[in-house]
Amino acid sequence: MTDATEDAMTRTARDLLETTTRDLAPDPRANPLVPLIARGGADRDVLAALALEQGLVIPADRRAFLHLADRAAAAAEPDSAAFFAALAEGEALAEERLEPFAAACGVDAARADAYDPLPGCQAYPACVAWLALNAAPADAVLAVSANFSAWGGYCATIAQALRTHYGFTDEACAFFDFFAAPAPDLDRAATEAVRAALDAGSLDEDRARRHGRLLQSYEAMFWAALRPPARPVRRE
Repeated sequence: MTDATEDAMTRTARDLLETTTRDLAPDPRANPLVPLIARGGADRDVLAALALEQGLVIPADRRAFLHLADRAAAAAEPDSAAFFAALAEGEALAEERLEPFAAACGVDAARADAYDPLPGCQAYPACVAWLALNAAPADAVLAVSANFSAWGGYCATIAQALRTHYGFTDEACAFFDFFAAPAPDLDRAATEAVRAALDAGSLDEDRARRHGRLLQSYEAMFWAALRPPARPVRRE
């Protein structure tokens, strides 16, 4: 394979990732909670619920990504395996950063133990677990990568709002800063995985997009489940 051919294939993979991310981008109205946090309208109990739900999502996703890495390695897809291994490592780092946010929201061990998870929030990690068991690893790379773009934007907005409206420290915001920060190494890993899958003919774009649409829908459910119900309008 010549360098020119390899460069062309890399560009094709990058274009596919960008196009899929754009096509699957959620409707801005699909997330009712982040705008509420952005203007300081969410109370501490809502933020605590966000911390508690993430405390369940993060370790579940980490295990799912490790399983996808193992499946990719077994299928002789080292680039996909490297991508999911990097994701799993990121989830482990994020879990460490979640604790200060939870503490700032008033979450302690007793409150965490007593918390009853919301089905609408836990549908997302259930879908990721389904992908880990059933999806072709290359298809999952494309689906998960497309979903992460919206998540990073949400985290950037929340991190700024926590500082501006809630007086949270940098340590308490580190979880959201982590996901909001650019991740060029992860982007390269995704591009290499998609390029290798295209070269091998192991990527089903239509199937990957279906997975991605489900992930985006379940993420919308996550945020909608956390939004407090609207207060009834009092009529005199």
